[in-house]
Amino acid sequence: MAYLAGLESRAVAPTANAVARLERLGGPLSEDGETPARVIEQLDEFGSPATVASAGGRYFGFVVGSALPAALAANWLAGSWNQNVTLEVLSPVGVRLERTALGWVQELLGLPAAAQGAFVTGATMANFTALAAARHAVLAQAGWDVESNGLFGAPPVTVVVGEEAHVTLLKALAMLGLGRDRVLRVPTDDQGRMRAELLPELAGPAIVCCQSGSVNSGAFDPVAEISARAHRAGAWVHVDGAFGLWAYAAPARRHLTAGAESADSWATDGHKWLNVPYDSGMVFVRERRHLRAAMSGAGAASYLPLSENGEPAEFAPELSRRARGVDAWAALKSLGRRGVAELVERSCRHAGRLAEQLRNGGCLILNDVELNQVLVSFGSDERTRRVTAAVQDDGTCWCGGTVWKGTAAMRISVSSWATTEEDVDRSAAAILRAAAA
Repeated sequence: MAYLAGLESRAVAPTANAVARLERLGGPLSEDGETPARVIEQLDEFGSPATVASAGGRYFGFVVGSALPAALAANWLAGSWNQNVTLEVLSPVGVRLERTALGWVQELLGLPAAAQGAFVTGATMANFTALAAARHAVLAQAGWDVESNGLFGAPPVTVVVGEEAHVTLLKALAMLGLGRDRVLRVPTDDQGRMRAELLPELAGPAIVCCQSGSVNSGAFDPVAEISARAHRAGAWVHVDGAFGLWAYAAPARRHLTAGAESADSWATDGHKWLNVPYDSGMVFVRERRHLRAAMSGAGAASYLPLSENGEPAEFAPELSRRARGVDAWAALKSLGRRGVAELVERSCRHAGRLAEQLRNGGCLILNDVELNQVLVSFGSDERTRRVTAAVQDDGTCWCGGTVWKGTAAMRISVSSWATTEEDVDRSAAAILRAAAA
């Protein structure tokens, strides 16, 4: 509680001295150990000062959410329960809360009610899991059992992505044996949206990967048009919506996600815009049979009882895993529909307010700020990088750097429930001071 209370008065990034003092937590392992109280004292004394204050209201890097009070406390309680949600018999409460939370999220994101969901670690594993289901479905359609026979001798699978596809999607494709470099890349427009009219002709097993919410610009691919073209060719359509899919929950932003519901699978995060503690990702697949086939294996071990309704272990890569659904359930229960909508809308308003103040201060805003992402140029690439580094050193707020359409940019992501208008104004002033210097 003291750590959380001190976030307002500390720099967002840790000092060099605080990082250096982490050495105190190393050294040889003792023979007899130490008391639990002393262990926690050391973590707080040397660990807390060396954290990045991403739980506060002025951290704008990497689309990182904070932790809502109810979700944080639920996380503590779930840690005390120490539940393994691989099977319902192992944790009736964990499985029930997980199923409830997944159903609520499906509804909030406008996804088909019959879709099958699962909790995973984050968007990387959500993309991996969804694309494993996609790989199964398109190869089964071609008469190939990839779970039994692998990819050796399998019909080739065409994978299409946009030029702005996120690295986690490419990592998932690599882990699935579909390759990072053999994908077909579709050009994007000036905001990073895939140009549907340039989608290649598809034949045979094929997967098309769309993006709802570019990690740089916040832009959305035209999923409806892409899906129509891809489905005519029998292709699978996947949506990487790590944070952008949550725009559906806010009526004023819902139009941005138009067409996302027409896809075959979706990946999103809880630890971004839902603001639950790390780690929390979610995957949804329109037809549960494809997800189950990809994740359940040839059959259960004799000691693992499976129910007719399906067990969590049959829809996710892991067997043993923590009860992530407890945190998400608590966040959703505490916010309600209006609370989720306001959290999303407030973040977007804050992003617009930041962009306006920086634009009025002479900075160049490189994207249409329709969501929670802001891209800023301060002139030359060299100057933009120097200003970004100066802002990080200043400590008032933290913003990252990126390259957008060949131009260096400061990247601002407003994702925390804790961010206030005062945080926005303080941060804008600090950025403009750095630019002036």
